[in-house]
Amino acid sequence: MNRQRGVDQPIAKSLPGTPSVLRALVPIMVIVLLGFAVIGMALPVLPLHVRERLGMGPLVVGLISGSQFASSLLCRPWAGAFADRRGGKLAVTIGLVAATAAGLLYLASLHYVHLPLVSAAVLLVGRGVLGGAESFIITGAMGWGLGMASAEYTGRVIAWVGTAMFAAFAVGAPAGSTLYESFGFSAVAVGTVVVPLLTLLVVAPIRSSPPVAVERTSSRAVLSAVWLPGLGLALSCTGFGAIIGFGSLLFVDRGWSPVWPVFSSYAVAFILARVVLGHLADRFGGARVALVFLVVEAVGLALLGLATTQALALVGAALTGFGFSLVFPAFGVEAVKRVPASNRALAMGVYTAFLDLSLGLASPLMGWAGESAGLPTIFVGAAVAVLLATVIAIHLAARRLP
Repeated sequence: MNRQRGVDQPIAKSLPGTPSVLRALVPIMVIVLLGFAVIGMALPVLPLHVRERLGMGPLVVGLISGSQFASSLLCRPWAGAFADRRGGKLAVTIGLVAATAAGLLYLASLHYVHLPLVSAAVLLVGRGVLGGAESFIITGAMGWGLGMASAEYTGRVIAWVGTAMFAAFAVGAPAGSTLYESFGFSAVAVGTVVVPLLTLLVVAPIRSSPPVAVERTSSRAVLSAVWLPGLGLALSCTGFGAIIGFGSLLFVDRGWSPVWPVFSSYAVAFILARVVLGHLADRFGGARVALVFLVVEAVGLALLGLATTQALALVGAALTGFGFSLVFPAFGVEAVKRVPASNRALAMGVYTAFLDLSLGLASPLMGWAGESAGLPTIFVGAAVAVLLATVIAIHLAARRLP
């Protein structure tokens, strides 16, 4: 049977060369950029809304932020298996619809600001729904891209699609801050409803790569194959959790304004590293690359937590983003190469679930640490966790696959 080029065949075969692969992935990257813009908009303002409008402390901020990651944790394997069986495009579509539902819950929470506990509870549910949406969007997009490319492009697919996600954070953070300062949290809520609906118009005309799973593989079997790289990811992404959950609070407490540059500095450095160095994991091996960039991330977190000036704090945020930028695809390469090609989306779903597990557990713990010992403790503690991940990278670098 003849197959359509660019749909059923891996793009690395039909469109040789890295530039061609990148061009074929651009539509998926645009979808991820738009879909994650709503998450980027809420990053700097949600902690402020919970503290200023609802009168809650860092612990509640951590619980509400953590609800998104807990929901993502539950949905990642499901989203990955769904993308393998039904295709990445359908998974992304479901995620965008769920993101709109989360925006509606954001709006509903505003009707109960006079009852802070009720408003916080509705907001927590909304963040949980957004976590499920995020799982289907990014896992579906990763599966969509991996289904289009051959194995030698695994690291670059993970890096490039992930770059679109963090570009959304870089653009969304200042946009969210501007909306919040001008119109309040309601404007962010409306944006969370509208942007995913507009993104569906971008998704509709794009052809999907076909499902690749020929037989069902249990999440438990995939977990046994990818748990070690996943644990490395879990430790390394505590720095990401510290910045998105508590970066704006740190800046407010230090009297540094505006707060959005901490997110944009992180995201811009992250994107720069992905664009310039995204090929390193494919060329030198995921474990070796992870080891180097984990050290960079840890240095950045320590600098951010201990900084006495806004400029030093922004340098720390940038180093954190630059370091974590290649840790995610580097450990991801180690995870994907341990499973059959027909289960790559499921492998990415299980692998990225470790990110959600880490953030879901770490966000409340970091909030408790911030209340008990001060906000800088959050970032120094995250630096220690990241350094622990270097042990896993060293082990993976020294170990050969059977």
